[in-house]
Amino acid sequence: MPRNDDTLVTRKPIAPVGLIAHKSISEIGTKVDKYLVDWRANRASDHLDDIDRTTYQSGSYLVPVNTPRFGSGEAKGSFSQSIRGLDLYIMVDVTNWSLTYSVCGQVNHMSPDDIYSDLKRIIAAAGGKGKRITVIIPFLYEGRQHRRTARESLDCALALQELVAMGVDNIITFDAHDPRVQNAIPLHGFETVSPTYQFIKGICKNVKDLKLDNDHLMIISPDEGGTNRAVYMASVLGVDMGMFYKRRDYSKIVDGRNPIVAHEFLGSSVEGKDVIIVDDMISSGESMIDVARELKKRKANRIFAVATFGLFTNGMASFDKAVEEGLIYRVVTTNLTYQTPELLSRDYYISCDMSKYIAYIIDTLNHDCSIASLLDPYERINSLVEKYRAGEY
Repeated sequence: MPRNDDTLVTRKPIAPVGLIAHKSISEIGTKVDKYLVDWRANRASDHLDDIDRTTYQSGSYLVPVNTPRFGSGEAKGSFSQSIRGLDLYIMVDVTNWSLTYSVCGQVNHMSPDDIYSDLKRIIAAAGGKGKRITVIIPFLYEGRQHRRTARESLDCALALQELVAMGVDNIITFDAHDPRVQNAIPLHGFETVSPTYQFIKGICKNVKDLKLDNDHLMIISPDEGGTNRAVYMASVLGVDMGMFYKRRDYSKIVDGRNPIVAHEFLGSSVEGKDVIIVDDMISSGESMIDVARELKKRKANRIFAVATFGLFTNGMASFDKAVEEGLIYRVVTTNLTYQTPELLSRDYYISCDMSKYIAYIIDTLNHDCSIASLLDPYERINSLVEKYRAGEY
């Protein structure tokens, strides 16, 4: 049962739940639906009137949605059932490149732009008939282009404004590259959720000989932008943290960015300690492996490469080599982005399932309750760590 079930059992939902999972995130959508079905089937609903009770407990809350394409590559969104009056939760994974469609007989892989356009088609198909619309977009669309450094576009801010203009009430994302982008929509709901609890849970479940204390563990941020993430994890675990900053060559641009000249370290000694490098994403993985190499030079023990989004845009070869060389001990990411069979087959990989967490958020918001306790998992992490130290986990 949900942690806050005592509160939910006394509150009426604002409307029946309508869960819309785009095909890019259908696997998580199915899991979220199952959690909601199980919880509500076993939850007392005596406080609800007869009309509310008939929609509160259901065999499924998933609303079938289609985004078919014409031969030219154009598309549309459509529902096969009514969504009038539903509290809609639309889930999409804009990084799922495994999806394909045909354009004049040629096969194209779907890009983030394609999937974001499908999201807008789904919202447009709803036609404003839903009671409320919440978009759950784990990897924030264009979140890496969150600020201007030259004469360039502000894609993420523009997308957020576009969504709220279409009638979206709330946007839920995970580990936004820079959460200040929410300033683009100051009068609308925007939550960026951190999976810190799931990271620690995944590591503790798969590695039984960790010593979670200041003498044996350290948290590292691979760059200055992720220090808040590392500080939070280190504070909750009661260990030290350190950080690297990337010295770049600003005289040239390679693949759209200034190349990194060196990684400079700030922090206490890592000698003999297990190290968790925590970041928001692993893209090519080059930066994460460089940081691991620098830590090994400083005589760190086992190194865990931890990130919310494992994109692995250059494949797994570089990580295979890093593990073989002893640079990296485990790679930990969530299932919030598409996971290739190649990734899932690696014995050094730990996947953190986020579907239950998303179900918690949806169930709580549908009852119009605060999600503050879900956004700050301090107590849950402390409880988990105590059990792990006692050998009960």
